[in-house]
Amino acid sequence: LESISEPGDRIALWANNSDYYLELFLGIPCANRAIVPHNTRWAIPELVYATEDAGAKILITDRDPGPELSGIVDRVIRIDTGEYEDLLAAAPEAEPAITPDTLAGLFYTGGTTGASKGVMLTHANLMANAVHTQLAQPLLEDDRYLTMAPMFHAAGVYCTLSVIWVGAANVVQPAFDPSVTLDLVQAENITGAIAVPSMLAAMVEAQTTEPRDVSSLRWLSHGASPVAFEVLKRSCEIFGCEHIHLYGSTELSPLAAVFRHEDQFLTDPQRAKSCGVAPPGVGLQVRNADGTVLPIGEVGEVTVRGPNVMVGYWNKPDQTAAALDANGWYSTGDVGFLDADGYLYLVDRSKDMIVSGGENVYCTEVEDAIYSHPGVLEATVFGIPDEQWGEAVHAVVVPRDGIHLDEAAIIDHCRGKIGGYKVPKSVSFQADALPKSGPGKVLKRELRAPFWDGKDRQIN
Repeated sequence: LESISEPGDRIALWANNSDYYLELFLGIPCANRAIVPHNTRWAIPELVYATEDAGAKILITDRDPGPELSGIVDRVIRIDTGEYEDLLAAAPEAEPAITPDTLAGLFYTGGTTGASKGVMLTHANLMANAVHTQLAQPLLEDDRYLTMAPMFHAAGVYCTLSVIWVGAANVVQPAFDPSVTLDLVQAENITGAIAVPSMLAAMVEAQTTEPRDVSSLRWLSHGASPVAFEVLKRSCEIFGCEHIHLYGSTELSPLAAVFRHEDQFLTDPQRAKSCGVAPPGVGLQVRNADGTVLPIGEVGEVTVRGPNVMVGYWNKPDQTAAALDANGWYSTGDVGFLDADGYLYLVDRSKDMIVSGGENVYCTEVEDAIYSHPGVLEATVFGIPDEQWGEAVHAVVVPRDGIHLDEAAIIDHCRGKIGGYKVPKSVSFQADALPKSGPGKVLKRELRAPFWDGKDRQIN
């Protein structure tokens, strides 16, 4: 990279999991450049936005970038054609100067106000996460960790540095497939892995249908959204290893709380709903709207402080100021409470966000796509319970007078404008205007309430 870029440059990476990805995830920051991982499920407009917003001049990819992407960078380096290997072979080794405060990467996450935001994580942030991971969930030298979650997510690589640190092995799966995952567990003697709840459920079904030897598993971690108790129970029974619930976000590098030995709490469904406790060095507080710290058991917004907390959002000072207070506490947008033992429980989200299959979907992004349809007068989006994905994207649409719209028309219109996982799974229509508050804000809770009736919490 010394010959084709400058220190501090941002370099975009758009590729599936691979040994190359692991190498680049480590190598780009160590070369005093910032990695900009691109979600492989993004639509072209989303890829273009993140590339331009980051100011990335180099794109490294394992696929044809097309004219839209290749036209906005100075250079495209292909992993799949041998170009990347040729570049490495021709370059001398270098030892660029980096410090703990050097920017390691921009990790893009959606925004409640529309455009996605580049989360700035430093070398210190990523190392803090590695330390917290090792303190909360000690890895061993003979561990064999399966990277099956997408590495473009901070959660997908949450364990990577810790694995390398202790001298354990990373086994990389290009893309998740439950049968392939279980085959790898058996063939490679995998001892641990991380999954989102939908992946865990798929693994349970695949193991039930065609059992493999999974006795090497020492632990399975899961996170991104709450796991259904029955899925957790079946997974514990079938895999027979420790289950660990992880809580965090990209802004937290990403770990903020860990619930170890979930499998020992199956007789206590209430405790099993916990996200766990903060690892050493991380602070958790629950606050009300004016910032007052609330006592044990009272519900408010979850805030986090520690060396894992991001520097801020790239070129977005106002949104950074809204998320981080003067004392370094990050407002997560999650609503919950702490019990007397320091265990965190989530009950809702204050952010206008859905978690579907482990992916964050910001409602405004979907609403913007729907509103671009000329037949739409009003639209709102929220999450509804879904057995497979935890939550599914649901839209409520008010058509313009005289216009007939159906579910297929809205769904088809959204495809190509936003990532497939953001496209509504279902759409309902009404002739009346959407219900609104005095200031004119759509009352989403009123619209989503029937879907969540009877649930003990408003997230899934």
